[in-house]
Amino acid sequence: MRSLLRTPMMAPLVRDSALVWLASGVVGVSFGAVAVAGGLPVWVPVVMSLVVYAGSAQFSAVGVLLAGGGPFAAAATGLLLNTRTAAFSLAVADVLGGRSRLARFLGAHLVTDETVAFTLAQSDPVRRRTAFWVNGLGLFAAWNIGVLAGALAGSALGDTATYGLDAAFPAVLMALVLPALRKDAGIRRAAVLGAVVALAVTPAVPAGVPVLLALAGLFVYGRRRAAA
Repeated sequence: MRSLLRTPMMAPLVRDSALVWLASGVVGVSFGAVAVAGGLPVWVPVVMSLVVYAGSAQFSAVGVLLAGGGPFAAAATGLLLNTRTAAFSLAVADVLGGRSRLARFLGAHLVTDETVAFTLAQSDPVRRRTAFWVNGLGLFAAWNIGVLAGALAGSALGDTATYGLDAAFPAVLMALVLPALRKDAGIRRAAVLGAVVALAVTPAVPAGVPVLLALAGLFVYGRRRAAA
């Protein structure tokens, strides 16, 4: 892994990842502040971010806790929302660490929507592998630093929703996937199908589940490629 991070492509990947890291840090500040302002001790969002490391699942779990739900209900909610990363892991299985168990474990921990999107946007296998680790490690650091900063700030930031921080990640993800959508008509059809499914089920299912069901678009795309 060290050799990958020392390649000439390192600087361009760091530059391209910087926006994702910035968005992660900003939303991390929001999460830490929301958790502490709601009454949780500082260590809860900090430890959760290190161990769980899943933005949407963490927000949902904290929401359950602040609403009076128990730890089991919070954990179940976070687990449900984070099941989509199992499919994401399959998409980047070739870059998760090779033969080293420790590297594979760390790589699996770094799998997020943003890191997978950034990795799949690379065409060259070596660049894909380097992009995963550069983006993943930087994102993990930025998220946890942001969460710590937000937790320490506590309620001093006021209502974090007024800053529109929730729009940061969707905007970054859209920027990452646009090149792939432009190049491949099959991916565009899969994205449209996934969006239709997600919108259709949104009124009837808990938050986060529509994203999981939208993976049906990838299933159809994979079947068509296999048949071609």
